Amino acid sequence: MKLSLRALLLSLLLAPAIVLAQQTAERSATYEVDTGDAWVDTQLADINHYAERYPDAFLDEVSRYAGVPRGYIAALATTHQWQAGDIYFACFWAKASGQTCRDSVRAFSQDPEGGWAEVVKRMPAKPQNLHYRAVRHLHAPDAEVAGQRPALPIAGHVALRIAAAARSGDNTGPSCSPFP
Repeated sequence: MKLSLRALLLSLLLAPAIVLAQQTAERSATYEVDTGDAWVDTQLADINHYAERYPDAFLDEVSRYAGVPRGYIAALATTHQWQAGDIYFACFWAKASGQTCRDSVRAFSQDPEGGWAEVVKRMPAKPQNLHYRAVRHLHAPDAEVAGQRPALPIAGHVALRIAAAARSGDNTGPSCSPFP
C-alpha cells in the first residue's frame, strides 16, 4: 500500500512536467502567430521553446506574473491543446488591457479568425499601443537573479510596465518596432 501511495504522490508531483511535455519542438516549429506586433510574435515563438525545456517554470511564471491559476494554464495546454505562446499572450494581454485571462481565452476560442491581431480588436478593451508596449516590456528579473533557469523572454511586473507605457503618452496603436 505504501508503494502505491508513493507512486501516486510522485505522479502528482511530476504531472506539470508531463502536462507541458506536449509543447514539443515539432509543435513549436509550426507555430504561427499574428498579434499585430512583430516583435511580440517572435517572443511568443521563443516562449514555446522555453516551455519545451522548462514546463514547470513556464506554468509557475505565467501563473505568478499574470495572476492566473496554475491549473487553468495547465488545462489550456493539455485539455485544449493550446500552444504555450498563445497561453502566454492570452494571459498577459488580458493583464495589460484590464481583462481576465479567461476573457482572452474565451474571445480567441469563440472566433480565432484573423489570429490574435483580430481577436483583440473584437474584445471590449480596444487594443492600443499602450497594451502592446506593456506586453513587450514585461520582464521577470527574479528568475534571472536566481540563476536557476533563464526567465521567460517577456514576463512580470505588469503594472509598472503599463504605467511606464501610459506615461509615455504613446497609445495610438500597435507598433512593429522592437524598440519601446
